[in-house]
Amino acid sequence: MAPVPPGIRLLVSFDRDQWYRALTFILTFLLYTSFHLSRKPISIVKSELHKNCSSVSDLVTMASGSGSGSGSGSQQPSLPSLQADMDCSWKPFDKGNYKQLLGAMDYSFLCAYAIGMYLSGIIGERLPIRLYLTVGMLTSGLFTCMFGLGYIYNIHNLGFYIFVQVANGLVQTTGWPSVVTCIGNWFGKGRRGLIMGLWNSHTSVGNILGSLIAGYWVSSNWGLSFIVPGLIIAAMGVVCFLFLIERECYLLPDTMCVPVQPVVVVKSESKPSAISFMGALRIPGVIEFSLCLLFAKLVSYTFLFWLPLYITKAAHLDAKKAGDLSTLFDVGGIVGGIFAGVISDKLGKRATTCAFMLLLAAPTVSFHYTVMHFLLPVFSMLLVCGGLVNGPYSLITTAVSADLGTHKSLKGNAKALSTVTAIIDGTGSVDFFGGTIPALSWLFWIIVVHDI
Repeated sequence: MAPVPPGIRLLVSFDRDQWYRALTFILTFLLYTSFHLSRKPISIVKSELHKNCSSVSDLVTMASGSGSGSGSGSQQPSLPSLQADMDCSWKPFDKGNYKQLLGAMDYSFLCAYAIGMYLSGIIGERLPIRLYLTVGMLTSGLFTCMFGLGYIYNIHNLGFYIFVQVANGLVQTTGWPSVVTCIGNWFGKGRRGLIMGLWNSHTSVGNILGSLIAGYWVSSNWGLSFIVPGLIIAAMGVVCFLFLIERECYLLPDTMCVPVQPVVVVKSESKPSAISFMGALRIPGVIEFSLCLLFAKLVSYTFLFWLPLYITKAAHLDAKKAGDLSTLFDVGGIVGGIFAGVISDKLGKRATTCAFMLLLAAPTVSFHYTVMHFLLPVFSMLLVCGGLVNGPYSLITTAVSADLGTHKSLKGNAKALSTVTAIIDGTGSVDFFGGTIPALSWLFWIIVVHDI
């Protein structure tokens, strides 16, 4: 008899539960990758919405002065064409208050996201996660595409873009509580920091892919920078509907998935109620880690929304090159998330790990600001900043949330995980000052303060 190939022996060595666990890990990874992939284009397109028109303005001034001084009309025909070239920004972002308008779009998304997240966790506990997540991804794809259609149909109304951002922020809240609940249902507490650190790299992977996809079209047709990611997240919504398994017991025939004991309110002995908002707040550690994420997420999302534009202005790179360079921050975030998970598993101290990395991030970000004009040091500093900033952010939103959602005080009930995750992540989205920062240079000092 011919020997069984080693690859086949490896495949059959895993039982059915391990294969389904691997499927859930990979599928939820890809699902939330598509969420972040669809959020990233706005940061890449900002430098295209408002370009540096100062050089064209100087030419118009020179042409105007020389035309009036010579008394000749020979140079006048070129003036209208130069003035037309000055219209290089996308209205209404062509004025001097463009930073406030761009920040208002970010602020609209984050405010809607923060408010919607508190509701999303509560709703998610009471609806089938697979259907809830599918609807959220399809509608998110719709609103992401709508932003890109603003370019196709030449829409210059700020209210349109604000509406799309608010609507997208609300529907995107379906993602995080759902995927964390699924991954928490399938994986126990053993080595949770490492597993969640690997799994949460979907945030950085999505940012990288979003930057590359948006950067490919940003200079030629920035509408496609939104439409393509929108179609991707909608397609992943269909995949979610077809393949996502919420928890292991759903695979067993004639079996009801009922937690061991109720958490807060008992309506019957066999079917406990989902935890209330106040009941989730009373879980030890929820408020403390929510406040920690309040500052940590500000740092991460400031880089997410503003880093490409800042690189464009400081290093004088075009939108595509700035977007490509900004992906180094997310590469560092992948390593930082895994490192934070491993260290917290070894020490058994998640709070200490977060505090140590955030304290190190403060001087690192400050030094990064001083070397921004020199490209070579920027490469390494972006990697280091990404690791120190996204490491704690990853740890709090994944392993810590899963730990608290399955806290011993819940006595085995699994129906608090979505609500706890939503409270922590929603609180983190409240503290975002991107719409009120008067100068891009202030961003780094606000980041340093929040790191401390």
